[in-house]
Amino acid sequence: MKQKLQQDVSELEKMRHSASHVLAQAVLKFYPDAKLGIGPAIDNGFYYDFHFTEPITDADLQKIEDEMREIIRRDLPIHREYKSRDEVINYFKSKGEKYKLDLINDIPDEQMSLFITGEDEFTDLCRGPHVASTGKIKAIKLTKIAGAYWRGDEKQEMLTRIYGLAFDTQEEIDNYISNLEEAEKRDHRKLGPQLDLFHIDSQVGQGLVLWHPKGAMLWRQIEDFWYKEHIKAGYELVRSPHIGNRQLWETSGHWGFYNSSMYPALEVGQTLEDSQQGKAVEVSEQYLLKPMNCPFHVRIFKANLHSYRELPFRWAETGTVYRYEKAGELSGLVRVRGFTQDDAHIICSKEQVREELARVVNFILFIYKSFGFDPEDVSVYLSLRDPNKKDKYAGDDAGWEFTESVLREVADNMKLSYVEQKGEAAFYGPKLDFKIKDVIGREWQCSTLQFDFNLPERFDMTFTNQNGEFERPYMLHRALFGSFERFIGLLIEHYNGAFPLWIAPVQVKILSIADRHSEYAQKVLNMMLDNDIRASLDSRNESLQSKIRDSQMQKIPYTVIIGDKEISVNGVSVRPRGKNDLGLIDTERFIEMLKKEVASKGAELVSNNDDSEKQVIKEVKI
Repeated sequence: MKQKLQQDVSELEKMRHSASHVLAQAVLKFYPDAKLGIGPAIDNGFYYDFHFTEPITDADLQKIEDEMREIIRRDLPIHREYKSRDEVINYFKSKGEKYKLDLINDIPDEQMSLFITGEDEFTDLCRGPHVASTGKIKAIKLTKIAGAYWRGDEKQEMLTRIYGLAFDTQEEIDNYISNLEEAEKRDHRKLGPQLDLFHIDSQVGQGLVLWHPKGAMLWRQIEDFWYKEHIKAGYELVRSPHIGNRQLWETSGHWGFYNSSMYPALEVGQTLEDSQQGKAVEVSEQYLLKPMNCPFHVRIFKANLHSYRELPFRWAETGTVYRYEKAGELSGLVRVRGFTQDDAHIICSKEQVREELARVVNFILFIYKSFGFDPEDVSVYLSLRDPNKKDKYAGDDAGWEFTESVLREVADNMKLSYVEQKGEAAFYGPKLDFKIKDVIGREWQCSTLQFDFNLPERFDMTFTNQNGEFERPYMLHRALFGSFERFIGLLIEHYNGAFPLWIAPVQVKILSIADRHSEYAQKVLNMMLDNDIRASLDSRNESLQSKIRDSQMQKIPYTVIIGDKEISVNGVSVRPRGKNDLGLIDTERFIEMLKKEVASKGAELVSNNDDSEKQVIKEVKI
């Protein structure tokens, strides 16, 4: 299964990569003065970056796409030629391709690979791989134009990026576009403010989330579930501060290996007032906002001596961390600057490693299932060290070989279908990354399980073994959600804001028809609150239809109506979200129904969406 996954991705990637070159060839037909940047394959297709002498618009895409189809129809052969470095430089100089020359400066090879279509109709700098001819490129569609800094550097020139889709069939493209439209409707960046869950405030700062009461309640329900299940699974809870002394991060290796994702140090030795008045610092210490929780957990371990009889330690924390992200890369809850990891570290002996790794994998799959995701739809990636770039990683070869082999062994024994990714390991060890698929087929990066032998070495962590000798433990880093922010963003889009009852911030909205019904409505509200049902009362002087519409717009699972009839029988009229009315029900019986549904957790799941939200889901990744 693993080998098939790798093969399928490779073939599709070849087609998408080749399509990017065909795009460049088509652009040059209409814009011969355009200069070429880069054109890689991406998850759903391809893009190419250009410098145009005059701006182009989305309206220009159709003629470019038509030309691409013509190039594909002609079935031009694609071949590779190797030329000397000087020959390649001279060729691109003659074309005035300054961006290609910039790329060549970073290529040390004396022999360079060129992509050539037809009889020298189009030549590009590229290592491949490609399909054999343009006719092997199947279904394509140009989608949009965007700006992109050359080589992703804000100090460089802004280029024009043209995006395109490439799949095996036109049907897949059509399905993909349909799912894009559905994704637009479900975008958590829109739904979050609409449902009054959260917002990001420019005065507070980019990438920093403000959680409103309903959003905070949603968070609390998820976090309470997380705590309870961790206690059941044998974890203990710890807490750590938001900042740590520079010395801590130097010892951990973050100061040197992770500094591009960390904020500058805080000079702690005077107050803000002192600094504003220009007073000299007499004694100063440097503190850094934590990008990770792990060094603090190490120091908790180091506070006492430990025996093999105490192992393993399973310490969990929902700790807020801070990582530098460029402004242009920030995106709602998915990419932020401050986020809360559902973090845990397992400190164990070498003999316990395999069992503990397997326990974490099973815990991850349990969590996904609890929130309504199919474990069969989980994609697993084994992230390894790049052996050609060892300077990017801490530790020695023996440590890396052991930890990588054990992770591979555990994944194989648990019959996980996984793809190996060289160069994607954390600086301190290899890892298993887990992606889950939402209701419209998109993959989201969530859980990670990292195998660390470096921090125990760097911090000189030891325990006494059965022989009374000091022994080095191993350390497992794991996050089940990845972060609360990202996971909640996923849930918003997966459920289209229509959360299952057990985590819905407001489970029941009570509507009183007239003022004379308010006293009984308040009694019903109190009964629900006393039974841990999250309910609210709408007694506004508005029409009943207006109140019902507001409740529906907020995607509340149950709307309860109270009037003369309901009071006369000590009951409530119940309207479930997206289902037929339940009619008049005894209040106490309805509360028991709610409690049973909450206890069942995800039993109702996405089927609670109303008819307007039901979609035929296609198996196409976005």
